[in-house]
Amino acid sequence: MTIYFYKAGDAYGCFSNFSPHGIEMEGVFWATVEHYYQAQKFVGSVDEYIIPSIHAAKTPEIAAALGRNCDRCLRPDWDIVKISVMQKAVLQKFLSHADIRAVLLATEEEILIEDSPCDYFWGCGANRQGENHLGKIIMNVRTQLRNSYLHQVTSV
Repeated sequence: MTIYFYKAGDAYGCFSNFSPHGIEMEGVFWATVEHYYQAQKFVGSVDEYIIPSIHAAKTPEIAAALGRNCDRCLRPDWDIVKISVMQKAVLQKFLSHADIRAVLLATEEEILIEDSPCDYFWGCGANRQGENHLGKIIMNVRTQLRNSYLHQVTSV
């Protein structure tokens, strides 16, 4: 079975970066993974001034809109680091929240796909042929969590 997720309020919505599961990264609390991810686009760039506004955004939708503004300059290495930034944030989210960690682990070996109709990089896109990097990251986090748990059990 394949599990499709997209909106935070839907089934498996806790897999969405817009879900209300805050994370602490480098000593700073971020309301959602989306807030953190969008802010990281500007670290060290000429438009770094926008980071506090993204951090303070009342909703992940506002944070996303601020981060997706095409008039701003992204950090020069963004295309190189964006997957690892997402990986770290998603891992922290599931390490920080036992309830959604349990939901993720309960998916066992199911394929997880972000069912975004417009994102062909992080999701599957309208034609479901997209790269699904977010789904792949979450499945990788699931494997990491499972292996960590198995290591704890076997070393007791």
